Amino acid sequence: MIRISNNLIGVLNILTIILSIPLFISAIYVSHHSNSQCDRFIRVPLLVLAILLFFISLCGFIGSCCRVTFFLWIYLFIMFLLILGLMGFTVFAFVITNKGAGEVISGRGYKEYRLGNYSLWLQKRVRDERNWLKIKSCLSEAKVCSSLGRGAVYEKAAEFYKMNLTPIQSGCCKPPSFCGFIYQNATFWSQPKSGVKSNEKDCLTWSNDQNRLCFECESCKAGVLANLKHDWRKVAIVNVSVLVFVIIIYSIGCCAFRNNRYDTGHKTRAYP
Repeated sequence: MIRISNNLIGVLNILTIILSIPLFISAIYVSHHSNSQCDRFIRVPLLVLAILLFFISLCGFIGSCCRVTFFLWIYLFIMFLLILGLMGFTVFAFVITNKGAGEVISGRGYKEYRLGNYSLWLQKRVRDERNWLKIKSCLSEAKVCSSLGRGAVYEKAAEFYKMNLTPIQSGCCKPPSFCGFIYQNATFWSQPKSGVKSNEKDCLTWSNDQNRLCFECESCKAGVLANLKHDWRKVAIVNVSVLVFVIIIYSIGCCAFRNNRYDTGHKTRAYP
């Protein structure tokens, strides 16, 4: 008689096999129908995830329902590595996102961001020219500043200052407040007659060229990290739930593995 744990592992792995198919199709579709830099970021991870999910689930299904102990052992080994990986990533995500927060500016509805406030590991990632080139391309495709400009072009400065900008909009689409630029519209700022208040790099980097703006500013990189920190924190919290679920599945898989070993030993004794 097939045990409950074997049945349960079999059903769960059938569901994950079914789930891996649309993931694989999505990865192939993105590969052949999109030239977007943003889409390239997810294409390879999505394809790898689909293949791994299919392989792991197939091992679990064969091992539990067909009573092939070797495949079930592979399944449990990979699940164990997955548990370790989830634990490591969750701790890592909380550690590297522990530092960094937007600075509240008097009279502003938005915050401003400084790159030095974030962990050195994150700073190194966005300061790498190859990484930043890809991120800039993605920001450009997302039109994060163009949409802001269209919506705010007729607003007065006081109204703009009350806007609740996203970290990326605040860091990439306007010059930092300490530079002293004068508001013309959401993405166009003029220099004061007395000159820019600060010689900091970001003040010298800002450009009214709509293709440049502050995309090379450290405030832009900090805004990206602020957004990344928020997303990684959410992912880390979800990971805790996923980790608990995977541990439960791993425990059930161990029961199925024990059942296979027991049945194999029982048959060996019954048929010498």
